[in-house]
Amino acid sequence: MMKSAGIEENLLAILDSASDSKHTPDANDDRLAFLEAVRSACIVNENPPTSKMCEAVFQILRVGKSLELITESFRLLNELDKRFPHVYLSEKEASESSHLIVVEGGWSPFLFNLESASRERGAGCRSISGPLDSMGFLQLMQELGEVANEGNLQALEIKSLRNMLVFQYLINALEGDFLPRNRVYEETMNWTHLRESLLNLLLSTRKINYKGLMKDCLTIMCGLFDVSAGISEDLESPDNAAAKLSHNDNTASALALFELGSNACFALQKLLIMIMDLDMSRKKADMQGSTTRADGVRTPLMEIILDEITYDTDMLSPFLKVFNEPKWKLEIILQYFSKYTTRLSTRTRRSNGPTEDATTFSGVLNCFSNVTSTRSITKKISADVVQVLLAHAFQAHLSLSCQQDADGIAASKDEGRSSSLAEICENIISAFSNLRRTDA
Repeated sequence: MMKSAGIEENLLAILDSASDSKHTPDANDDRLAFLEAVRSACIVNENPPTSKMCEAVFQILRVGKSLELITESFRLLNELDKRFPHVYLSEKEASESSHLIVVEGGWSPFLFNLESASRERGAGCRSISGPLDSMGFLQLMQELGEVANEGNLQALEIKSLRNMLVFQYLINALEGDFLPRNRVYEETMNWTHLRESLLNLLLSTRKINYKGLMKDCLTIMCGLFDVSAGISEDLESPDNAAAKLSHNDNTASALALFELGSNACFALQKLLIMIMDLDMSRKKADMQGSTTRADGVRTPLMEIILDEITYDTDMLSPFLKVFNEPKWKLEIILQYFSKYTTRLSTRTRRSNGPTEDATTFSGVLNCFSNVTSTRSITKKISADVVQVLLAHAFQAHLSLSCQQDADGIAASKDEGRSSSLAEICENIISAFSNLRRTDA
């Protein structure tokens, strides 16, 4: 501890002349020197960083005004968290359950402790660049929304790039805290581990409108996907790209937007997946009576997503394009169909195997096994929407099948061994054929 304290004092002294509001070449050189010194002391020489050291690196990420500063601080923060995690699982024997290790006083980019938050607000300008509370996270999301809405290269600023990197780091931090906690919960069913997770604390705060935040996440994810797709098309057309970039004061930033936008979309997807995993664990805890009134009530994210893509058809296709995690993607589509298809067991005319209900992909395809049932469904869902849903569900099913083959896992119980890939392919062809007949 004394050694770390001495290293901390020496390293932080490098930043004495580089305040958050000072962005002279000398101040930026000091910041770069500090980042390199932290990397050498902690990564190379394997000395755990102190909270103040991590916070100083995070401050550079939040206030940096050069691409080099924000990318180097972003990379260093992720390396430090990976090398010195603050929440992790202990080594265990084959017969033992995992033990959750939480480093006391470890660094966190979030402030959910009331005393800490009050102290941070009283620190003046430090709150602008220090750890975020729930309102700070909400403000960051709003600024990301502005990037998604702007959607053109000329409007790009270093602040937009910085916000996307800050957001990605925050999601990485949430993931590093949540995944080991959720794994231990699955083994021990001790809800306390997840109740104290950063993700649960963020979503449980009354300072933000949870449902509104989730809707914003969906809108921003689709918007950033469109921005990235547009930039990709521009860069693939040299003449068009040159014309646009020639009017941009920061060509390097413009070229970086495509990758950053794609990574920000992926970070948003990770956030949504973690929340749905948390909802599943919360449901189990509710059924076991492990939750209390203090845990509050929250609408499951799956319901919010289904409402959004059901009543805003313009969001359906963009969402399914950008959200590519096969397990949850397939589950979302199956639940979408379950609102309009009967849950009674059905049987295709060509199948002699066991019946399957409409909560599986095979069961959904069975609902389109003849023109009559297909026409009944297309009275509730347009044929165009059905085709989009079936195409993405088929894609997700194939991805899951490939993953299972690669991992040596047998067919899942939900799909059943009776539904071979060949049968799925036959049924998807039959479904699209019947959809065409209903339009005839």
